[in-house]
Amino acid sequence: MVMVYGRDSDATDAGQLSGRHSLSRSGSATNLDDVFDDPAHGDVGRDRLGVHFAWEGVLLLGAVVLAYLLYANYRDVVTGAALKDLLVLGSVLGMLALGAAITLRVAAPNLALGSIAMASALYYAKHGGDNIITSSITPIAVAMGLGVGIAILVVGFHVPGWAASLVAMLVTIAWIKNQFPSSISVNGVFDPSNRAYYLFGAFAVLSVVAGLLGLIKPIRRGVGRFRPIADPALRRGGLAATVTALGLVLSSGLAATAGIIMATMLDSAGKPVDPSEGIELTALAVGAALVGGVSAFGRRGGVFGTILGTVLIVLLMTYGDRAGWRISEFVLAAGALTTGLIVTRLVETFGRPLELGGPEDWSDVGVGATTTWSTTSTSDDPWSGLSSAPSSPPPTTTTTTQWGDTDRWR
Repeated sequence: MVMVYGRDSDATDAGQLSGRHSLSRSGSATNLDDVFDDPAHGDVGRDRLGVHFAWEGVLLLGAVVLAYLLYANYRDVVTGAALKDLLVLGSVLGMLALGAAITLRVAAPNLALGSIAMASALYYAKHGGDNIITSSITPIAVAMGLGVGIAILVVGFHVPGWAASLVAMLVTIAWIKNQFPSSISVNGVFDPSNRAYYLFGAFAVLSVVAGLLGLIKPIRRGVGRFRPIADPALRRGGLAATVTALGLVLSSGLAATAGIIMATMLDSAGKPVDPSEGIELTALAVGAALVGGVSAFGRRGGVFGTILGTVLIVLLMTYGDRAGWRISEFVLAAGALTTGLIVTRLVETFGRPLELGGPEDWSDVGVGATTTWSTTSTSDDPWSGLSSAPSSPPPTTTTTTQWGDTDRWR
């Protein structure tokens, strides 16, 4: 039995289908609106968020286990004043991780976050005064200005964010080495432990709000437009440039804020700020964001993942320090990054839209185009029955096969 496929109408030609998906479910073009990148690229359908929530459940379980182990073996670490110090540490890493998550989701990772934080901490340590707000304006403004410079390279020349931010990182490290050859004591009186709950709460609220906004389809689609999907020579439009630039500037401001809080935290502990490149801070921040479920390719991410990833790393650092594991921050960051890259693969595999159905679920997209199926053939060539616009029904022939007279089946 040979099937013949043809159109009943010639109203739709190849030109009307140019630049569009030629196939969709139920013969409608409405599914094209669900493409998060744009109607010309990407998968049809919404991202599946179940994998994010499932992984966040695993992170929550891990954080609860570590917190219990700390409480059972080193109760003094998670109670009283030590708990406030732990929350301040979580706020510092959390703001860096939030900045990393933002730039990862806009597909322009900012590798200068740790260096910006360290430079801001050193600047505040030297120039800080009684009023933390007025003393913080300059480092935050300079950091955001540096973010503008990164954004100009990324969106102006349409180059990868990691490469442009690497330039900013090198410039910042050079400034640190030139201005601060040795440790410097903090010149300030602000004690962050007195506001530990507010600091960590601010980070948590910002992270959750950002995650919830990312669930909204138009916002998610706009945020992810710099995600690589085609020839990198093709620009992604004004919306993509604006969102990516804002993400880079905001992440730089968050990094500067984290550095200032870090300086006050060291001051309250009676320690000076030691100059460093800040590479380990960047690695920990990006690792926390990736472990939290943010995709290294951009756009995809959950709601609570960045908070849980940050908490998990802080608890692991604290437990290892008290248990005498002597784990280097670089080793911990490498482990977080490796785990995060595996999580990215899971997110990309199970978070992409569902595959469309088989041939029976497809029909041509077009105006007035329908399809017909026939069980006959007009020649011995099985493909000769394919016609683009038959003007009249093809003649029917009767063929007798081993199944008997076909008239019975007609």
